[in-house]
Amino acid sequence: MKENYIFGIRAVIEAINADKKVDKIVVRKGLNGDLFKELQELCQKRHVRMQFAQPEVLDRITTNNHQGVVAFLSDVEYISLDEIEAIAKSRGEEPFVVVLDGITDVRNLGAIARSADCAGVHAIIVPEKGSAPINGESIKTSAGALHYLPVCLTQKTFFAVKTLKDRGYKIVGATEHGADDYHKVDFRGPVAVVMGSEDKGISNQLLKLCDQNAKIDMYGHIESLNVSVAAGIILFEVANQRHAK
Repeated sequence: MKENYIFGIRAVIEAINADKKVDKIVVRKGLNGDLFKELQELCQKRHVRMQFAQPEVLDRITTNNHQGVVAFLSDVEYISLDEIEAIAKSRGEEPFVVVLDGITDVRNLGAIARSADCAGVHAIIVPEKGSAPINGESIKTSAGALHYLPVCLTQKTFFAVKTLKDRGYKIVGATEHGADDYHKVDFRGPVAVVMGSEDKGISNQLLKLCDQNAKIDMYGHIESLNVSVAAGIILFEVANQRHAK
């Protein structure tokens, strides 16, 4: 996949101020000056990731006069929580979202996004920190689904889910310790399915917000599924219920 990037300190500052979604900024080690300080302060304010590297790293990215700064822009559509209802309404459907609570493997994120798009999910909610980056690798793993599936980035996953709950969404946690078989959960109406991290599952804070916790019964020796596989199974149960005649 061809990387989408811009270079030069002033150009990067203007891109951030214009609300362009910047995945990360690569900066030459030792760079300083007033304009660079302005960029640093802006990145801290907007929660933009900054990575320092040797000069030759930037030179390999571009042979143009980059001034020691190269910013990688996202090819993904980012939306706010408020826009999810509008997307669902435009399709004549009840809102259907997936919340990713600390998914750190880009391949899992991409695979979940692929299943989510195929199942008719209106958006996925991803924390800005503590999550796999949405980049070329995750887009590739999603088979391009992330070009079509809206992504909502949130600073605090808890508050995003709390907002959805207050708006009437049913919050369903997908966990091996759930009390309800996933195919017995009523997924009709506005719904948010929460998928937990690969190692710890859903955080206790989010579990307390869940209206139901759904499990997938295991019949072999292994007690759990890969999170992307589990997501695919549950999301298509949601899709089947919502599109049943």
